[in-house]
Amino acid sequence: MSMKRKPLIAVVPLYDSAKDSLWMLPGYLDGLTAAGAIPIILPLHIQEEDYCQIKDSFNGYLLTGGHDINPALYNASRTDFCGDCCDARDRLESLVYKYAFADDRPVLGICRGIQLINVLMGGTLYQDIPNEFASDIHLEHHMQAPYDRTVHGIHIVHASPLEQLWHKRTKQVNSYHHQGIRTLGNDLEIMANADDGLIEGIYVPDHRFIWGIQWHPEFIYQKDTDQNRIFQKFVEACTDENNLIQTI
Repeated sequence: MSMKRKPLIAVVPLYDSAKDSLWMLPGYLDGLTAAGAIPIILPLHIQEEDYCQIKDSFNGYLLTGGHDINPALYNASRTDFCGDCCDARDRLESLVYKYAFADDRPVLGICRGIQLINVLMGGTLYQDIPNEFASDIHLEHHMQAPYDRTVHGIHIVHASPLEQLWHKRTKQVNSYHHQGIRTLGNDLEIMANADDGLIEGIYVPDHRFIWGIQWHPEFIYQKDTDQNRIFQKFVEACTDENNLIQTI
C-alpha cells in the first residue's frame, strides 16, 4: 500500500535573551499542523556544514517573528530607536534563506521574517516606524493584546499572488511590529501595502514560493479563513508528490 507523507517544515526558533532560552508561539506550529504539515524547530546555533547535512530533509521553511534585525546587515548604523537584536538568529536565518533560495524551496516569512527576506535581498528597514516613517495616516502597527483581532487595513496589489489567493483587494489585519520595509530589496515584488503606505506583503517572482507578510496569521488563522489559507498555500507549495509518496 502507499501512504501520502506530510511535508516537513523547518521553523526558526524564538529566543528569550532574559532567560537565555529558546521558545515558540504555538500558533506557528499549530497553523502549519492544521494545514497538513509537520513543523520541526531548528537549533539556534548550527555550523553550516551540519546544516547542509539536514537541509534536504525539509520541504519548506518558516521564518518567525522576534528580535530586530541588526542594522549592520543592511549597511546602516544602529539608532536609539532600534530594539534588541539577536545575532544568532540573524546568522541562522541568513544561512537558511541562502540555501532555500538557491534550492528553490518554499519560504514563508512572518513579521521579522518579511523584514529579514527584504534585507537579505538588498533592502533596508525603518528602525522604528513612529519615528522614521512619515505618513498623513496614523495606524496602530504595534497593537496590544489580544492579537486575534484586526487593527488596520491593507490594500492588495492587483494580480499579485495574494489577490489570487484571497480574491479581494482590501483586508483588515492584526499588527505587532515597530520596524518595517524602507526600501524594497532586489527582485522582490509588493503584494500588499497598509493604509498608510507601509509595505505589508512581498514575494519573489519565478520562485516556487517565497512570501513575506508583516501581520500575524498565527494569532488569527482560527478565526479568519483568509489567514488560514496562507498556511495552506505555503504547505501546498511544500508538498512535492514525487517526494512525499512512500511505499510501505
